[in-house]
Amino acid sequence: MRSPGRPRARRELERSFWTKIGEGMSSEDAATAVGVSQPVGSRWFRDRGGMSPFDLTPQTGRYLSFAEREEIAICRASGYSVREIARHLGRAPSTISRELRRNAATRGGMLEYRASVAQWKAECEARRPKTAKSVINDRLRQYVQERLDGAVARPDGTPAAAPDATVWKGRRHGRRQDRRWATAWSPEQIAGRLPVDFPDDESMRISHEAIYQALFIQGRGALRRELTACLRTGRALRVPRARAKRGKNFITDEVMISQRPAEVEDRAVPGHWEGDLILGLGGTAIGTLVERTTRFTMLLHLPPMDAHNMTGPQVKNGPPTAGHGAVAVRDAIASTIALLPAHLRRSLTSDQGAEMAQHAQLRIDANLQIYFCDPHSPWQRPSNENTNGLLRQYFPKGTDLSRYARADLDAVAATLNSRPRKTLGWKTPAEALDEHLLLLQQAGVASTG
Repeated sequence: MRSPGRPRARRELERSFWTKIGEGMSSEDAATAVGVSQPVGSRWFRDRGGMSPFDLTPQTGRYLSFAEREEIAICRASGYSVREIARHLGRAPSTISRELRRNAATRGGMLEYRASVAQWKAECEARRPKTAKSVINDRLRQYVQERLDGAVARPDGTPAAAPDATVWKGRRHGRRQDRRWATAWSPEQIAGRLPVDFPDDESMRISHEAIYQALFIQGRGALRRELTACLRTGRALRVPRARAKRGKNFITDEVMISQRPAEVEDRAVPGHWEGDLILGLGGTAIGTLVERTTRFTMLLHLPPMDAHNMTGPQVKNGPPTAGHGAVAVRDAIASTIALLPAHLRRSLTSDQGAEMAQHAQLRIDANLQIYFCDPHSPWQRPSNENTNGLLRQYFPKGTDLSRYARADLDAVAATLNSRPRKTLGWKTPAEALDEHLLLLQQAGVASTG
């Protein structure tokens, strides 16, 4: 085989970098782990659109691995014959002979076997260059681009009053209120619609993965990288699946929902709560606590913090203007739940929001066990999610929640707690909680008598 040239010295570093990315590391952490600077790692990740240029899937036993090629290089340098190397690796002698003949380094005019060069040559030979459909099929490319970047029009056909075109920064869209308006079909919708619009034209077919690659990888297709601004997420880079499932660094395995007692799941014993925030305009928020057995609801008043300047413009990367930081939420939960008897303060299950970063101190202050749901799993807090939906009747999205006083929140909570619930046999949450407290009081009197 003719030598394709000298392999880049950083090739193995890049392979290790993308392996770390696939494990869920950030580009900065992956760069540090493989021994390059963080800006270099960020540039590798950005230039590749967040997609690895290497095939990182484990190889089958059919092909020689990089580790086997290292063994071949060591054995060859030690003077082993082809058959001795084959016995050492458990491979056929013809496999070893062919490997030494095809993938040896030849730039010095002599055959010298080195594992890194052999691996690189094998990968070059295994490539199957194929021009993307979006490059060779102008009609298909136009169809895809129109459904990604098509203009939004009013019912009469005139252009909608869309915001001015935003600048594509190569990493992510700008502020959400400045997002460009476009037809914005997802790649999966485009791929699924093609057979409907062109049932007899097999040339008008493309997979959603091919569309994503044409968007994220430079030179992969004819679609401009700027069109990633038309995706619903607005991501200019693909996020590895392992990274998307990553939890917060203040959470350990001991506080995950898998460690929660079984009595919480079956709702047999009151005193287990679910917590969350509902957000409003300008970063304002209200905290919600829902008891799993009785569905009794308490609302946390989180006003803007006095120490922050609310009159002038908000400083970038400055302090939060609303009082739903970790310390404020910790104090609000502790002061609210402390009003309850001890047997109604057993546990609290929350999502992995940054507002719960002070959970260790909250456990001490409120004598309350804290558990966290898995990432992106709101169904693990079903009572809380349902209650948040009910609260949107009073606090719609886009409302400035800072205008409500604590008394207003108490009034809304009392309204919800006085509504009959089908799941409670048409009792109200307040009645269900009172009934439980009465049973405990009667049990206490009987035990002392």
